[in-house]
Amino acid sequence: MLVCFFVIFTNILVMMAIFMNRRFHYPIYYLLGNLAAADLFSGISYLYLMFHTGPWTIKLSIYQWFVRQGLINTSLTALVINLMAIALERHQTIFTMQLHSKMTNHRVVLVIIGIWVITIVMGLVPTMGWHCLCNIKECSTMAPLYSRSYLVFWAVLNLLTFTVMVAIYTRIFIVWRKNHRVSQHTSQVQHKETVFNLMKTVVMILGCFVVCWTPGLVLLLLDGLCETCDVLTYENFFLLLAECNSFMNPIIYSYRDKDMSDTFKRILCYPCRSSQQTGEHSGVRFNTLEQEVLSESDGTHNPHQHQISILAQELTSDRHAFM
Repeated sequence: MLVCFFVIFTNILVMMAIFMNRRFHYPIYYLLGNLAAADLFSGISYLYLMFHTGPWTIKLSIYQWFVRQGLINTSLTALVINLMAIALERHQTIFTMQLHSKMTNHRVVLVIIGIWVITIVMGLVPTMGWHCLCNIKECSTMAPLYSRSYLVFWAVLNLLTFTVMVAIYTRIFIVWRKNHRVSQHTSQVQHKETVFNLMKTVVMILGCFVVCWTPGLVLLLLDGLCETCDVLTYENFFLLLAECNSFMNPIIYSYRDKDMSDTFKRILCYPCRSSQQTGEHSGVRFNTLEQEVLSESDGTHNPHQHQISILAQELTSDRHAFM
């Protein structure tokens, strides 16, 4: 349960940081924010699962059981599709050596909406008929009301998606190394390093996701293909491993992105700051600005003094609004 609450808290923190800091108002960060929303949804799904599993499973109605499993399926699908969208965005930018894509905000919103529409539809597929209620012999072990054929389809689809994403990033890395060798002595090297550093962050996120989710998907595949395999022995461990992935992304952001880390600190330290201390700090800063102007005017009336005072007040209000 502690893991679930940590997942929920850290991913809310990521979403707040992206919203507050204008440096993150670009397509790649919007997609990373949507990935954080998917991780948040994953944390909520597992929290719901904890209160509707074990001894409570036998008390669940068919509707409640489908809701429980549907939330898990939906959360994984959202994570996979988000990572695929991020991979395609990075593929586009790395070949043009851009830090951020030129995709408009309107298009990014449409992509995010499309991701969640596909996610919800995929999560509802078993409820809409692909289950084993009419053929109990086809029921799986880990997901008793899901047919084995559905588990095989779902596991293979996600594993193939993993393979495609790994292939995309491998191609990106090969092309980048080739271009980097050619342009080692040009003025664009620093820019290319920045682009590649952001891509390395995304690759770390993908790598953690593949490591955490692949064992569980292989276990689902075995459940669908092998009727005699003892899959329940490892179910809880692999489920916990998959859930741990959802709080690793904020840790990666903090480690790889100083601006993200600083924004996290600003959000977390905000309740500890008193308004009086903030006001005193701001007053010293902007009063000094006004004193410098007065000293330059040698005590005479400066027609621009009033404008500068207004500017200082506006900067103070903007600073409070950001904090």
